[in-house]
Amino acid sequence: MGPAESKPPHRLVIACGGTGGHLFPGIAVAQEAQRRGWATLLLISEKQIDALAVQGHADLRFEKVPAVAMPKLLSLAMGRFLWRIWRTRRHCQKLLQDFQADAVLGMGGFTSLPPVWAGRALGLRTFVHESNAVPGKANRLTARFCHGVLLGLEACAHFFPAGRTLVTGTPLRRALATRPERGAARRFFGLAEEKQTVLVMGGSQGARGVNRAVVEALPKLAALGAQVIHLSGPSECDALRAAYAQSAVPAAVLPFCQEMGLAYAAADVAVSRSGASSLTELAAFALPVILVPYPTAADDHQRRNAEVFTRAGAALAVEEADLRDGLLGDILTNLLEDEPARQRLGAALQGLAPGNAAAQVCDAIAHWNPRPHS
Repeated sequence: MGPAESKPPHRLVIACGGTGGHLFPGIAVAQEAQRRGWATLLLISEKQIDALAVQGHADLRFEKVPAVAMPKLLSLAMGRFLWRIWRTRRHCQKLLQDFQADAVLGMGGFTSLPPVWAGRALGLRTFVHESNAVPGKANRLTARFCHGVLLGLEACAHFFPAGRTLVTGTPLRRALATRPERGAARRFFGLAEEKQTVLVMGGSQGARGVNRAVVEALPKLAALGAQVIHLSGPSECDALRAAYAQSAVPAAVLPFCQEMGLAYAAADVAVSRSGASSLTELAAFALPVILVPYPTAADDHQRRNAEVFTRAGAALAVEEADLRDGLLGDILTNLLEDEPARQRLGAALQGLAPGNAAAQVCDAIAHWNPRPHS
């Protein structure tokens, strides 16, 4: 009987670096695992966003591993990619052995592939979590080395072999489990308690197209007397602060926000990309949202995610290419002036809100009946 068939695991490695959409759910699983008394190790990338996101989590152990992005199949860079994957797998295998891991969970992207591959080579329980409605190339490949594929959305199940999937939802960080009081949340960002507030977020690294559309919408937001919390990403923060300073719209412009619970609680409406982790958090707070899918996202997954929410009546969606001539300002104006519409969106979002997804992920890891790999 190998390690995968032995007692339930208590030493879990979570590969979750590269984007906030991978990292934050990974942190949520680690927090639940530690609550159960498990030891955890989180593998992150060397990107700046990972360094920012792990601040405030001194209770968790992190190790950096090289990020590996897959080039086009016929690219001359493919040989170098395969060499880096192999070298990173060997590095991860040593990390797993030193940590005495008995299970590995990949949260998505090519940061997950080498650790999961290493885990399989060592005979450990191996899993991958896919948050999106359609899996990326990395997770389709990583799933071949896994005992189980854990899903954020039911719509994704048919992409994987029958009997190897379980819908758990996308894990939510413990810090987002409670809703702060709205007035206190607005004061935290230096904003007025009584003004309607728009939250703008383009994902953990910002979004130039969304930022530009919001700047074009500022005259209409000024006419409404609204204010904004704008998570700009690191590269555009200064330019956006200048744009708000020239407008009559009060704003808190931040490159990144550690206190997302306060940001969600402060807002009446959000403008957001449609990454799975952001959608999970918006649903948990029942925050009406205008989704702007990232147009070049891998496998068009953001558009597919948005479709799940719009079909349920839980969000509005607009293509980035259509956000010209102040269209976003018109949509925001209509939504901010229509309280019943916001209430309908919020109620539908509650129907998509995650249960205790982190607990379901840990239960699956602990109790999955491993089958031989095909």
